[in-house]
Parts: sequence; structure tokens; C-alpha cells
Amino acid sequence: MMNQLTDVDFEPPLDDGIRDAVLKLREGGIETFESCEGGSGHAYPEPTIRFHGDTVEGLRAVAAAMRADLHLSELRRVWVVVAGELTGPYWELVLRK
Repeated sequence: MMNQLTDVDFEPPLDDGIRDAVLKLREGGIETFESCEGGSGHAYPEPTIRFHGDTVEGLRAVAAAMRADLHLSELRRVWVVVAGELTGPYWELVLRK
């Protein structure tokens, strides 16, 4: 059984608008590594949670999100360009505002 996660487990602390969703996914066994509540002045225009995993992990995350009653908008598989090179792929779950 997993220990109860809190903000002290995250550096920097989680955005208020995404905290519950991240904690629910982590409790569901999803290895998140980045999140943003989205909006003006944020890294993403919409609430987004990134997580690691192979080709089936996205489906597992969607199932965990649905069990947690999160309001999903999209599931994405992304590669990020860093210093001219592709990194990833990573998964992103996008939530409805």
C-alpha cells in the first residue's frame, strides 16, 4: 500500500488547481513527473499532467483517471525538442477546466 502523498513530496509544490488530480493519479499507481494547472502565465494553456510509461501506460492512466472521476479532455504521446534533439516520448493527460 502506498503512503499518503502531500505537497512536501513534490518540488516545487503542486499548483492548487492540479493538486487533487496528481495525487489521485499517483495513488492509482501512475508515475507523474510534471504538472501544471494551466492558464495565463503557466506552462500549459490547460490543466496537464505528464507521466512516464510504455505504450500501454496511457491507457492505464486513463483508467485510473476515470476511476478517480477526473474530467479528461485528451491523452497525448509527446516528444520534446531539447537543444535540437528529441527527448521522450512522454505521456500527457489533459483535464477539462
